[in-house]
Amino acid sequence: MSARPRWAGPLESVALLTVVRVPAAAAASTRGVLPWAPLVGLGLGAVAAGAGVLGARLVSPLTGAVAALAVLAVLTRGLHLDGLADTADGLGPLRGRERALQVMHRGDVGPFGVVTLVLVLLLQAAAAAALLGRDGGWLALWAAVVVARLAMARTGLPGVRTAEGSSLGQAVAGTVSRPWLGGWLVVTAALAGTAAWSVAGPAAAAVLVAGGVVGLLAAEWLRARATTRLGGVTGDVMGAMGEVAATVVLLVAATSVT
Repeated sequence: MSARPRWAGPLESVALLTVVRVPAAAAASTRGVLPWAPLVGLGLGAVAAGAGVLGARLVSPLTGAVAALAVLAVLTRGLHLDGLADTADGLGPLRGRERALQVMHRGDVGPFGVVTLVLVLLLQAAAAAALLGRDGGWLALWAAVVVARLAMARTGLPGVRTAEGSSLGQAVAGTVSRPWLGGWLVVTAALAGTAAWSVAGPAAAAVLVAGGVVGLLAAEWLRARATTRLGGVTGDVMGAMGEVAATVVLLVAATSVT
């Protein structure tokens, strides 16, 4: 059995979570997808924040917010937004577990999914626009993208239940260790807090870190809900957790805008 390439983990994560092409031999499995998702988030967040700042300076904060969301959607193939819509369709109506999973596996989007997708994108755009209207607001946009991937990585911890029939959920189950995830949490909090402190002061840093905590708690609530209703997580639920976490981070950070 051949050994995995040294950078197989990060490349596997990039291959699944972005549109970036990587050598097929270097991304032949999914073992590294969730462990390295936060690293992918660092890069995606930087690009999205850059697009947001550019749009805000050239046109308006709202334009920057929409540009940032559009760039994220393109770079991720809309994968997590699709997961959000499918999860809403599965969890929204009062239906049994088997039927809910069947609905989520279909390619179309139902009314619950459409409404959820529109409302979440509107909330993200409104909050991001408020943030991009002030100095250092782009940091919250960057942090929201990273926290979203931390929420997704959490589903790879040992003991997390996977819904029946979820090939991705079964493939990544147990691939993330608790010390590894804890390390990413510390690194993310340190980077976001330090950057926000230096740009906007201690109050902004506290709000940003608090937003990350609340965002992860919101994603955890969704995971628990999916486990009760669906029997565990699926690839769609992972994407939905990321979008929920990102939205909450942006909303909490926007509350500090005066």
